[in-house]
Amino acid sequence: MVGTKMPRLVIAGLAGDSGKSLVSLGLIGALRNRGLTIAPFKKGPDFIDAAWLGAAALAPCRNLDTFMMPQDAILASLAEGSREAALAVVEGNRGLYDGMDAGGSHSTAQLAKLIGAPVVLVVDVTKSTRTVAAQVLGCRVMDPEVDIAGVILNRVGTLRQEKVIREAIAGATDVPVLGAIPRLRDQHLPSRHLGLVTAMEHPETRETLARVAALVAEHVDVPALRAVAGKAGELPQPAATPEASPVACPGVRIGMLQDRAFSFYYPENLRALEDRGAEIVEISPLDHDELPDLDGLYAGGGFPEEHAEALAANRPLREALRRVIDDGLPVWAECGGLMYLSRALVKDGQSHEMVGALPVVVEHTPRPQGHGYVEASADHANPFLAEGTELCGHEFHYSRLAPESEQVPTVFGLSRGIGVGGGRDGLRIANTVATYTHLHALATPAWADGLVRAAAGSPL
Repeated sequence: MVGTKMPRLVIAGLAGDSGKSLVSLGLIGALRNRGLTIAPFKKGPDFIDAAWLGAAALAPCRNLDTFMMPQDAILASLAEGSREAALAVVEGNRGLYDGMDAGGSHSTAQLAKLIGAPVVLVVDVTKSTRTVAAQVLGCRVMDPEVDIAGVILNRVGTLRQEKVIREAIAGATDVPVLGAIPRLRDQHLPSRHLGLVTAMEHPETRETLARVAALVAEHVDVPALRAVAGKAGELPQPAATPEASPVACPGVRIGMLQDRAFSFYYPENLRALEDRGAEIVEISPLDHDELPDLDGLYAGGGFPEEHAEALAANRPLREALRRVIDDGLPVWAECGGLMYLSRALVKDGQSHEMVGALPVVVEHTPRPQGHGYVEASADHANPFLAEGTELCGHEFHYSRLAPESEQVPTVFGLSRGIGVGGGRDGLRIANTVATYTHLHALATPAWADGLVRAAAGSPL
């Protein structure tokens, strides 16, 4: 609700793996256990943490990213996502002041200032005491406009260590310590190459969230955090309300790959398609053997490499997809979707047959091949985006096109990012565009317009 007082706070850290996710998930769960409705948000381009936050809040988690999204879109999304909530929790990314340059552009701190939210700093105190106070003090004076309203100590080894740190912070700063989480034996949130294991794949998601909520409720002053959030002023108002799209194609059916292997979708992207009249139809490449009637397909990202054998084993769906794609079905595929539409996916030296709509082989690699923001321009004709359309997105992939892949035309030129290589992205075959770049509908509204138009059989 723009112009109203919405309690909100940002959970930030000194670096990645400081405990931000643990605290954010636990706080959301602890507040929900007190009967509150929580609006979850994640700073930056992220699918995995956002899915966990959404699972904890039982509400879609929206991403707030100052690089990909205009400021007005961020403020409008925050207001819309918080409309029915008692409190908004925003999990930051990386370190508080870490951005794209030495000035900290597009950092969590910059986002906190934009949305007018106090910051609670999570500090990993492993093998340290008074130095923690220096770190908190440094964050406090680095930018006085950032409201650092509290500190939570994480991975505390002993009661004596906690006591010394608390005294040191009190002596050096005016920032209160609002909790101290002990060093844990059990890894509640296991990780792998792209980050946490996804909430959809974790075998005990609800049980894990319950344990994390109990942990935070025991070791963190949850009422104090709620009070911090309550000190936030009115939500800043966007200078202009984003205009609704003129595109309306009611009745088009757009399939969405959705299961343990494919779960990387921004809720705003799905909402944008629905606002333009599309019906979203979920399809599981792991569990479904028949393809429903579709006018288009959105093949998002995920972890097909972790399920390559099972995906290959579902021949009926692979063959059904190959037929409709060969017949001209409009398809937008991102990262994992590109991998699935390829001829084969190679992991650990083992080749797994995929859909085969793209005459390329994708190989999984031990190191990331592309990681970060992407800036691109549509410089060749395609079914979805007019030539000259500027794109702003992100990529994070541990795969690449194998040397034995056929040459496939591409439709995007990159000024930033890796894509499929050679400064290019967006493989095009007939009405299919497959890219390593993930787009956000609030950053590139023309994407949703184009996909719905293509599904309806309308020209750009």
